[in-house]
Amino acid sequence: MRKIAQFQKVSREEFTKDWKKTFHEEGEEIDRIYDDICLPARATAGSAGYDFFAPLDIRLEPGETITIPTGVRTLIDDGWVLMCFPRSGLGFRYRMQLNNTVGIIDSDYSGSDNEGHIFARITNDTHDGKVLLIERGQGFMQGVFLEFGITEDDAADRQRNGGFGSTT
Repeated sequence: MRKIAQFQKVSREEFTKDWKKTFHEEGEEIDRIYDDICLPARATAGSAGYDFFAPLDIRLEPGETITIPTGVRTLIDDGWVLMCFPRSGLGFRYRMQLNNTVGIIDSDYSGSDNEGHIFARITNDTHDGKVLLIERGQGFMQGVFLEFGITEDDAADRQRNGGFGSTT
């Protein structure tokens, strides 16, 4: 296997700004959350997915949604992409979904104004009335690196500067 990427924390300043914007919180608790962020990791040598860990306790009633600033970014070699999916068990038991179905983290995203901060918006889409509980530090999403190709007549030459909608 080739080593093509590296996970890092975004800066404390970026995380604090994004956390405040998402949860409207202030205070030292944000520093504790930042300090405790664990970088994504594979559970076993045969795992394809890197588990992203919840930076806070999450409780979602059926139909509820939450946006999670993970505090994580990734530096990826050109020609590769990080695709993010719900952890299989959470999707199976709760129909937990990423609201964009699959998160696509491009190799140039880390150079954006937001440092490439990866967010996840998840929904508990259960049809069984189950409350989704994810403890702080528990894996909730997994990222898989995949190589991709381009067409022979590709002419993409613009530069990214942001996340959603920044390339169109």
